[in-house]
This record gives sequence, C-alpha cells and structure tokens, in this order.
Amino acid sequence: MDKNKVRLAIAPIGWTNDDMPDLGKENTFQQIVSEMALAGFTGSEVGSKYPRDPKILKPMLDIRGIQICNAWFSTFFADGQRAKTIEEFIVHRDFLNAMGAKVIGCSEQSRSTQGTPKPVLEGRPNFTDSEWQLVATGYNELADLAAQKGMTVGLHHHMGTGIQTAKEIDHFLDLVNDDVYLLYDTGHAYYSEGSQDAMLDILKKHLPRINHVHLKDVRDNVVAEVRAHKLSFLDGVKKGTFTVPGDGVIDFNPVFKLLEDSGYQGWIVVEAEQDPAKANPFEYAVKARRYIREVAGI
Repeated sequence: MDKNKVRLAIAPIGWTNDDMPDLGKENTFQQIVSEMALAGFTGSEVGSKYPRDPKILKPMLDIRGIQICNAWFSTFFADGQRAKTIEEFIVHRDFLNAMGAKVIGCSEQSRSTQGTPKPVLEGRPNFTDSEWQLVATGYNELADLAAQKGMTVGLHHHMGTGIQTAKEIDHFLDLVNDDVYLLYDTGHAYYSEGSQDAMLDILKKHLPRINHVHLKDVRDNVVAEVRAHKLSFLDGVKKGTFTVPGDGVIDFNPVFKLLEDSGYQGWIVVEAEQDPAKANPFEYAVKARRYIREVAGI
C-alpha cells in the first residue's frame, strides 16, 4: 500500500478496555501511548484514560509522534434520544477537531447487547421501519454537523447492535445520504457473517463509502465457544474472540489489495480488544506492526 495515502494507527483498547475497566486497569495513559510509538504506530484512537483537554493531550502525543484519528461515539436515535445524541455529538466533534482528526466513528447503540450479559448472537435489536428512519435522519444530521468542521461521519457496524449484518449495513447505507460513510471493521464483519468471503463482500460492495478501517483478527475456536454456550460479547472478548492481524484466521492480503486498488486514503487502525493479562499489549502491538509491514508494505 502507498504510505503517502494510508496511515497506520492502533487503538488503546488492547491496553485498557472501556467496557470492562478492570481489564488493563494497571496500564497508565503514559505507558499506552509510549508503547504505541515504540511499536511503530503514528496514530491512535481515544481511550478512557486519555485526557480530554486538547491543551494537555496534544503535547503528550506530539512528543511521541502520534496523532488522534478518531474516537468512538454512541448514538441512540432509534430509541428517540435525538436531542441528547446531537448535543453530546457536538462536544465530541469539537474535541476531535481540536485534536486534528477528520473522522468520527459512530455506533447506533439503541438496545444494543454489546455491553450486556445477554448472548451476543441472540436478542439483539431489530429496528422497525420508523426506527430505521429515525436512525437515517439522525445520521444525516450528524454528517451535516461534521461537515461544518471539515470532518466526516462513519457508521461502525458492530456485533450486538441493530446494524451488524451485511443486509443491515446495506439497508443503512441505502437510507442515509451519500455523505454518511461506513467504518469498516474486519473483525466484526467476519464474526457476524461467519466467513472470509462474506467479510470481503462487504468491503467490495461499499469501498466508495468507507472512510475509516479497523483491522482486527478473529479466533474461530472462541467464536464457536460463544455460539455453543450462548456467551455475551464481552465474555467472548475476555476469552480471546479477537486478536491482532496475523494472529487469527483472517487473511488480510485481499483486504489490503482491495483498499489499495480502490485508492483508499485515510487511516487503518489495529483495534483488537483482548485481556491484557493474557495478551501483553506491547508484544501484540509489535506483532501487528510487523505483520502489516510484511503484508501491506507500510
């Protein structure tokens, strides 16, 4: 891939898990960003331990050669929480803009089972037509608000949410305006659809609408255990559902080729939540960086 078009980041979720604060609670902000830089990454998403004052955060990242590229934002349009979502989005947008980010990754979390003890593969929301319209209208408004700052919004398809499957991604993108994009996540696409081919089909179909990429690998044996024992999303994470590229079952060669051939420009982010006690974050960051250098040439 062309290193002048694509930049490489890593998410802090491998060091500390925002949904399960006990995972990695011993890892400090200073340690996290220092190890990111030492492993060879130049970008980061934002975690719970990051200072939220740009005047404090930016110098601490600048000295390590790291830039903020995105930060998770939860929306609740299907649940009718438009006003609250918009108000919080503006604050979030302004923080990311001050940090120099161009992308805002959002996930529609209405009735999501992602952070609950419910089985991740059962009981997740199925939006009604009216709820889909609320979501579409809301995301169109977010895109307009982002554009005011020269930024774009991408929908993060995610396990346990109402926009998880290939069909749901299709429906969402059909409903929203063309300036609402997709945050493509290899791990969630594979986990949801169950195969490499299906994961790649989502990428192929929506390449022109992808504005941000999350790279995570998957362990099939853990996914099988989650299915067999009806485990929650977070139980699967603790057991090792996800890992860094090159350590699971996904072949990333066609992912990189499709992105390169399409002329993708932007960030690709290693985002592989694991239990830091079982998967040393720095070791896995180095492993991911080495694999991407070997396979993608960046």
